[in-house]
Amino acid sequence: MTSERNASADEQVLPNELPRPEGEREALEAVWAGPRGWRIVSDVNNTIIGYFYIATAFLFFLAAGVLGLLIRLQLASPGNDVLSQETYNQIFTMHGTVMMFLFAVPAVEAAGVLLLPQMLGARDMPFPRLGAFAFWAYFVGGTIFFCTLFFGVAPSGGWFMYPPLTGQRFSPGVGADWWLLGIGFIEISAIAGAIEIIVGVLRTRAPGMTLARMPIFAWTMLIFAGMIVFAFPAVILATILLELERAFDWPFFIAERGGDPLLWQHLFWFFGHPEVYIIFLPAAGMVSMIVPTMTGTPLVGYRLIVVALIAVGFFSFGLWVHHMFTTGIPARSLGFFSAASMAVAIPSGIQIFAWIATIATGRLRITVASLFVIGFLLIFTLGGLTGVMVAMVPFDRQAHDSYFVVAHLHYVLFGGMVFPLFAAIYYWTPAFSTRRLSEYLGKWAFGLIFAGFNLAFLPMHITGLIGMPRRVYTYPAGMGWDRLNLVSTVGAFLLASGVLVFLIDVARNLRLTRGGPVGDAWGGGTLDWVPNHSFGLRSIPRIASREPLWNQAGLAGKVEAGRYYLPGTATGARETIVTSPVEAEPQYLMRLSGPGWAHLSAAVFTAGFFLLLTVKAVTLASICGLLAVISILAWMWDSDPAPTEPVDIGGGIVLPTYASGTLSHSWWAMVILMLVAAALYLSYLFGYLYLWTVSPQTWPQASALPSPWSPLGPLAAFAISGMLLLGAHRLLSRKDVPQAGLCILIGLGVLALLAGLALDGLSHWRSGLRPQASGYAAMVYANVALQLQIAGPVVVMAGFAIARALAGRLTAVRRVVFDNLSLFWAYAIGQSLFGLLLTHGFPRMVAS
Repeated sequence: MTSERNASADEQVLPNELPRPEGEREALEAVWAGPRGWRIVSDVNNTIIGYFYIATAFLFFLAAGVLGLLIRLQLASPGNDVLSQETYNQIFTMHGTVMMFLFAVPAVEAAGVLLLPQMLGARDMPFPRLGAFAFWAYFVGGTIFFCTLFFGVAPSGGWFMYPPLTGQRFSPGVGADWWLLGIGFIEISAIAGAIEIIVGVLRTRAPGMTLARMPIFAWTMLIFAGMIVFAFPAVILATILLELERAFDWPFFIAERGGDPLLWQHLFWFFGHPEVYIIFLPAAGMVSMIVPTMTGTPLVGYRLIVVALIAVGFFSFGLWVHHMFTTGIPARSLGFFSAASMAVAIPSGIQIFAWIATIATGRLRITVASLFVIGFLLIFTLGGLTGVMVAMVPFDRQAHDSYFVVAHLHYVLFGGMVFPLFAAIYYWTPAFSTRRLSEYLGKWAFGLIFAGFNLAFLPMHITGLIGMPRRVYTYPAGMGWDRLNLVSTVGAFLLASGVLVFLIDVARNLRLTRGGPVGDAWGGGTLDWVPNHSFGLRSIPRIASREPLWNQAGLAGKVEAGRYYLPGTATGARETIVTSPVEAEPQYLMRLSGPGWAHLSAAVFTAGFFLLLTVKAVTLASICGLLAVISILAWMWDSDPAPTEPVDIGGGIVLPTYASGTLSHSWWAMVILMLVAAALYLSYLFGYLYLWTVSPQTWPQASALPSPWSPLGPLAAFAISGMLLLGAHRLLSRKDVPQAGLCILIGLGVLALLAGLALDGLSHWRSGLRPQASGYAAMVYANVALQLQIAGPVVVMAGFAIARALAGRLTAVRRVVFDNLSLFWAYAIGQSLFGLLLTHGFPRMVAS
């Protein structure tokens, strides 16, 4: 940091009482002004994208809710024929898929995009166009995916898509392909959003907002995004493997050819069980923000709650076999995963007791937000208790695949996520709207939703215990399930009526009124209650406590008067302050991207690529993929602006406007992307070794393996690629960079990487191994495919770096593009070397 004074973390910047420069606010508003009319779709401001995100997620919630009502109509009485079996299976599959993939995760990610910049004291998220790309990819792809219902080609294998029922043999249509390719890129959209959230929370906090002063919601979003980084790659790999099996007959999940359908369950639930906590943690963070405000007292046990959040995130990755107790896994494994499943209740309980203690310490105001929080506490606690029950193996064997599990699932997910989300909407609406939502209508909505939910799902515990299996579209009379199912159906419609009352309330609120947001309607203590504008806070304060509005007198007024950091636009562009990850000390000024069309076209063409592949339109899909890459490169071209002279942001602090290496926010994003790639490859490593444990007889003898000398060619190519990378690094460190030489080194280095991968794949092919032969063979060629999946972006990034160099935009100082390339390039070499050792060394070791 370049600074004329070093302020300690506890020092508050004194407001400048001199009049602010004339036109300073107007200049700020002009820079942050967004497009109007239909052009608003090109905007990238976090507030606009947040509104779009939340509205779209809620539309999917309503759509999935309608599907749920159709399910309940079908099950209201025995032998019902409202829906045919195939239609029911499609609706059942889409209900679960839309709720889990198109509503739950996007909804909490949307809340983060909308709230985090204001809450952290940032002007926007660090990668506005990436966030907008993530939304539009989700919107376009999700909408098209949902519309498959109207054409009778929706998936029908359940939201969990278990093989072999979803393999080509039993599901020859395109429904399963829609799920695999559609959901795959929606997960990619979620990962893009997670990367932005992690960098935003760690690097764009207000000065002085140390990790120990960060709002709990920011902590939950940080852990939420970190869990996405490590959990979602497992389901992405699973979808890749199953689609390869369906399209090219690579038998990953076909038992008679050395595959195993249980591999899908392992990969899916390694994502699926953390997914429950991925959904729950941000909702818990919302509750941890609402309870202190509504009681007027700081949150009890802040540090303990942070530890509990981290523990929940950690434990959640050790629970996936919780869903597989009846699949015949070893008894010792059952005991371990059963204990882990019960242990996760401890950190969850810590949070619940902390909320109860906070309520007991203060005096809870009975508002609609408070009612939804109380409803959440009651319902989620009951869901947690039934979770402990199904964590016990003997009980789970009785209740597994019964409606008891359906009840448990909804108590945890709906109670643990939807109730806090409704509370959050009623709580934060005044911060962004010209009026509050109605307390009168809100209480009616809460009463109907709470009563309807319990009436719908509480009887399902009994229905399941007396024998009703889940995933059935009808049932015979005389089983004792008739009245219970009818009660559940009535409850579902009562719940829907409560949601309808909420929609009426929202519609009233959206009527045009004059004026700005209501503002701090509840007397909150965090920065999200400072007056909000298109540019976020009018000025960025130094934070000295966890509740700065309670502890720093007059803070909101001084912020709005422009008395703190960055009261205007220092460079004439959109900006925010980048701070150190732990102590939040200012390091440099980041210039942010503005509105544009390239990210939107990239999202549309990315969706087109995946969805056209579903219907086997390979040529059109390839064209869309190429246009998506071109669009991404177009938006990236001006994302690395040239360095300028350091600027004064106020308070005597002068900051540079450019950073590279580990200081750069872009470097942090690339490291997180590498962690995503590593998690994907580790999931593959698990699958590779798993198939060896279950079907070692299909693995080849040493004589059938490629020559022991065959890895030397790829090894030499990877070594050459690494040396050329180091040479390019040294060349770029010179003051007068020879651009032609730099371009040659980059080009030759990437060609060497591709040559190594080609030689590796060729060595297996020449040995007579074919991917259709066995699960082992399919896994070997899957390794080659995954290496090419990493090499592809390296090629694109290298071409981009060469173009930047030829344009004079890549120098020893202006080098972020090359730094990102070199990071990912080095990772690609490392993964390729590991894959070489795995596929050539391990089979030879176990065959000897």
